[in-house]
Amino acid sequence: MSVRLKKCSHEDLKILKEISIETFNDTFKDQNSPENMKAYLESAFQSNQLEKELSNISSQFFFIYFNDEVAGYLKVNTNEAQSEKMGDESLEIERIYIKNTFQKHGLGKHLFNKAVEIALDCNLKKIWLGVWEKNKNAIAFYERMGFVQTGAHSFYMGDEEQIDFIMTKTLV
Repeated sequence: MSVRLKKCSHEDLKILKEISIETFNDTFKDQNSPENMKAYLESAFQSNQLEKELSNISSQFFFIYFNDEVAGYLKVNTNEAQSEKMGDESLEIERIYIKNTFQKHGLGKHLFNKAVEIALDCNLKKIWLGVWEKNKNAIAFYERMGFVQTGAHSFYMGDEEQIDFIMTKTLV
C-alpha cells in the first residue's frame, strides 16, 4: 500500500472539481432532495468557485494518493478563509473528502495528520471543523481523533437549513 500527499495547484482544478462533486454526492445524495443536491453542487464546486478557493493564500488543498490513484483530498483554512470566526490561533479543516472506493483504508487519518502538521508549523492552538449532525461516520471519526463538540451552526443545502456540529481539538 502506497500513500502520498500532494499540494494542489491551479493545474489540478479539473480533478479537484470532479472529486468534490463525486464525494459530496456519494455521501449526501440519499439524505437530500435531488433539487437541493443539484443547487449545492452547482454553486459550491463550480470551476470559478474552486479557482477562487485555490487562489486564497489562507487556504490549502492536498490530494491523497492511494497506490498512485487520487483517492481524496484535504482543504484547510486559516485567518479570514475560515468559514466561521474562530480566531487567529485556529485552523479549520473544511473538507476531508475520500472517494467511497478508498474509505476504510486510514486515508482520512493521513489527511487529519497533515492538518495537525500544518497547524503546529503555524503555531496554532486549535483545529476545528463543521460536520453535519446526521453524518454519524464522520462524527465518530473526529471523536476518535480527539475532537469534541463545542457548538453548532446552520448550513444550507439548497433551500433546506441543516445543522452542522462545530467540533474542536486543542493542540498541545
